[in-house]
Amino acid sequence: MDTAEVMFNAGRYFYAVYMCHPSVEKAVKGLYREKLDEMPPKVHNLVYLLNKIGIKPSEENGKFLIRLSEANIATRYPEDLDKLQRDYTAPIAQGMIARSKEILKWIKGLL
Repeated sequence: MDTAEVMFNAGRYFYAVYMCHPSVEKAVKGLYREKLDEMPPKVHNLVYLLNKIGIKPSEENGKFLIRLSEANIATRYPEDLDKLQRDYTAPIAQGMIARSKEILKWIKGLL
């Protein structure tokens, strides 16, 4: 999340959004390892990983995790950088960072 904040402060908003996903993904995979005592699969789908653990996120958290996964794909494989820069403005990026931090707290509480 530190890198997401650095990117945000540098005005690189879609990179800030991009960095939220690996932060949450690493936390979910740590939870997976802790709960199931096995290495998590090499996938990036956050909801899938939580379901494999047996954790059903709230509707609000589930929707955000889906949105974060979609943003990960868009920012990881950008087809139109100008569109990304229009879509991921400062307020959007700031909101994604804030929600990602909330998700990280929620995951930590599940340990």
